[in-house]
Amino acid sequence: MSLDLIYNGEFFPEDQPILSVSNRSFRYGDGLFESIRVVNGHVYNFEGHYRRLLEGMEAFNFEVPSNYSVEFFLNQINSLVQRNGIKEGGRIKLSIYRKGVESSYLSEVNDPGFIIEARPYFSNYFTLNPEGIEIDLFNEIPKIVNNYSIYKSSNAFFYVNASIEAKKRGLKDLLLVNSRGGIIESTNSNLFIVSNGVLYTPPLSEGCVGGTMRMKIINLALENGVKVYECTISPQHILSCDEIILTNAIQGIKWVSSYRTKRYFHKIADKLISFLNEDLKANY
Repeated sequence: MSLDLIYNGEFFPEDQPILSVSNRSFRYGDGLFESIRVVNGHVYNFEGHYRRLLEGMEAFNFEVPSNYSVEFFLNQINSLVQRNGIKEGGRIKLSIYRKGVESSYLSEVNDPGFIIEARPYFSNYFTLNPEGIEIDLFNEIPKIVNNYSIYKSSNAFFYVNASIEAKKRGLKDLLLVNSRGGIIESTNSNLFIVSNGVLYTPPLSEGCVGGTMRMKIINLALENGVKVYECTISPQHILSCDEIILTNAIQGIKWVSSYRTKRYFHKIADKLISFLNEDLKANY
């Protein structure tokens, strides 16, 4: 199927070049992005994505146009979803970049441009991986904790490098550490552990991405009587917990079967995926 994308409000064929080499996201990673799930042809949890995107643009000193509202982006995304014939599951990537074309770090303008991509996804609802994934620790390079840590920046080399290392080790994912030695997330997901039926997750102050699915899972768990606490997670916690759960906006929930010699269950992960799909059915 031939797919289109939206570039600053206009449709273009996905395989047609539209960016110049002076694009600042290409040159410097000067931008942000959101990965968004589509269910039954409708965007899921967009308000959470929009909130993080807006906060990110302000943190990265973009001059946010007055028309960059929830309604504006939803209309853009929905028009592309329809144009690309996505009637069930899909995935959206909304990218923001600084429009300046100067070949230096300093840009004379801070206006944003945007690109929206929409592709079908193999599953309509969220499904738990039938077989757990094997993980280990990536502590060769720690993630620096600062005011930008919680946003999804176009400068993603830290995650790219960790993903390459996971592949080298023959693993599906690696857990990442911050500069204080705490375990904060994986290469593409937020982290939860389970001990005695209670969920624990690192706070944003530890430097993990402020994931939209992370917040959704916290809220759904609390609404359904599952206790959730934010706390620093150490390697000792990983070895002593009952479950390791990874969450992101596209896949939803993944359960981990092993970390080194330790094996895990997925009892709470089963409950969380049920809560998530019940929320979908009630709203979409």
